[in-house]
Amino acid sequence: MAEPVYFWNLRASRKAPYEAKVKRLLKLAGLGAELRSGDLAAIKLHFGEGGGTGHVRPLQLAPILAFVRKCGAKPFLTDTNTLYVGQRGESVSHGLQAAAHGYDPNVLGAPVIIADGLKSGNERAVPCPGRHFEFAYLGGDIVDADMMVTISHFKGHDLAGFGGTIKNVGMGCATRKGKMQQHCGLGPTIHPEHCTGCGICVEECSHGALTLDPSGKVTIDRDKCAGCAACFLVCRAGGLEVDWRVDVNTFLERMAEYAAAALLTRPRRTFHMSFIQQVSPGCDCTGFSDAPICPDLGLLASWDPVALDQACLDLVNQAQPLFPSALPEGIVPGQDKFEAIHGHVRGVHLLEYAASLGIGSREYALQPV
Repeated sequence: MAEPVYFWNLRASRKAPYEAKVKRLLKLAGLGAELRSGDLAAIKLHFGEGGGTGHVRPLQLAPILAFVRKCGAKPFLTDTNTLYVGQRGESVSHGLQAAAHGYDPNVLGAPVIIADGLKSGNERAVPCPGRHFEFAYLGGDIVDADMMVTISHFKGHDLAGFGGTIKNVGMGCATRKGKMQQHCGLGPTIHPEHCTGCGICVEECSHGALTLDPSGKVTIDRDKCAGCAACFLVCRAGGLEVDWRVDVNTFLERMAEYAAAALLTRPRRTFHMSFIQQVSPGCDCTGFSDAPICPDLGLLASWDPVALDQACLDLVNQAQPLFPSALPEGIVPGQDKFEAIHGHVRGVHLLEYAASLGIGSREYALQPV
């Protein structure tokens, strides 16, 4: 059965401005019927890395947050800390980065709460379906929220092919330990030539997996490593790094399983929204936004994350390609734009596997707003 995906093509008028169209979309989708008075509603999004311009703008969120509040719920903006060391690697810097991009609770009426805590220690283990994991490790405040709404910027991704709702949920709700599981399993890559022998990572490792050898270089006991990724956060010399090497399809399946764990264990359905605008070839984590590969196409929403990602992918692929961009010359509407850029990734494998886990269907019906 085709799942409804509500679609607004971004056309507006004096009588039907942005706020009115968004409110109409939310009403048609039935979000108000799922929200209850007093609900603490997690609004899961990506605050954007410094230097990037593709993330969803704060004022684009304003009518969504107003709708949630009018239904009696209390929204909060949330994400989890990154695995890599950067502007969002721990909650202090993460919160400041959100503020720098304008996510101001005094303007939006919703605070920023980093869901996995100061150093990603606010963690919940929940059952994980599929063949790769028994448990998924998710941000505690996302798990504890009464209701969740995800808001994604649909774009490309070097490792996943494209990034949409499933990636926003699967990778974005995971703690650093959960992100590490998806990317590389357990344990960092050691670069002894960069290690300064300061021992800070050894002190930080609560599992006793790291020690300094007689030469003063860090070593790891992988049997003791819990994959918490705390050592990445404190190493400033590059002696410990994420091992990003993983079979692409394995990575996609792990991410889909985390998305399934985050969604199927919730007490109520999760509502999903995706902005197809400034569709860059790479992720918003890169710290820059390359030229868009297609025109801005619309705002889509659905209760089905697989249908939503499939609809977004189809619309992007059917759209007129834009040049100059990362797209190779000669590509025409109908070709897979993300595969043309990231040829090592077959992104639809993520959708196929996610559907097999029971979190949605690839069949959809666009419902114009």
